[in-house]
Amino acid sequence: MKPGVWTQYFRSASPEQMVELFASRQWFHLELSSEHGEELLGRGDPEKTGKEFAAYALERGVHFPQGHLWLTVDICAENQAEVIDDLKRWLDLYLATGVKAGVLHPGGNQMRRQQQSPAAVLDTQTQALGQLCTHLQGTDFTLCLENVPGTPEVEQLLSIIKAVDSPRLGICLDTGHLNMAGGDQGHFLRQAGDRLKAMHLADNEGKTDQHMMPFGRGNVDWSAVIGGLKALRYEGLLNLEIPGESKAPLPVLLAKLDYLQVLMRYLVEDA
Repeated sequence: MKPGVWTQYFRSASPEQMVELFASRQWFHLELSSEHGEELLGRGDPEKTGKEFAAYALERGVHFPQGHLWLTVDICAENQAEVIDDLKRWLDLYLATGVKAGVLHPGGNQMRRQQQSPAAVLDTQTQALGQLCTHLQGTDFTLCLENVPGTPEVEQLLSIIKAVDSPRLGICLDTGHLNMAGGDQGHFLRQAGDRLKAMHLADNEGKTDQHMMPFGRGNVDWSAVIGGLKALRYEGLLNLEIPGESKAPLPVLLAKLDYLQVLMRYLVEDA
């Protein structure tokens, strides 16, 4: 397990500045945030931009094994064809950047608001994900469906994966989202099994998505999380999704990164 941080921690920084800041505190494995991904996409050709940015990061020892795709996308939206075309550009960028696990929300909220049936939502999710998986054929990239409000439990994600039936699909556990839903972290991990390819580590008090670091005032069961990951022999990014910690001056943000090095060593080695 490689400790990492979601790059939105330095949201106001450019992608290059973000790389420099993390490298200055010895953080070399990161999840590329959708905000930085969107900025990179705005520069032009996704493949060219991704390769140039990856080269810049690698010169400083920084890698992006995980990336969050378009954060607010609904793959079941009425303009699905346009959405899929846009997501293919995101995939091309992330492939060129070296991302192996791309986190994606499973969508369907618009259809649920329209009171469409669960079967109709699943069918639309399957259509969209099938197209994206086809685009990824011949690569080692995994689309990781994240448990989110509306689709909080592992069984729901597994049903989507079964319907699509592609090796290019996996799961991302967001510990904060599961905590808000009252779910069992250990059960989620056991059921996800080898489909688990990405992680969002975040704490909260169970009511709102506060995105706090572990061992604060939140109540996520970290023993269950780390015990479950060790039992699975999880080898992906142990990624801190903690934008709730980023409302601070730059010297404080950098000092928090130093503390987080200690915290993550404890989680990986001692917890």
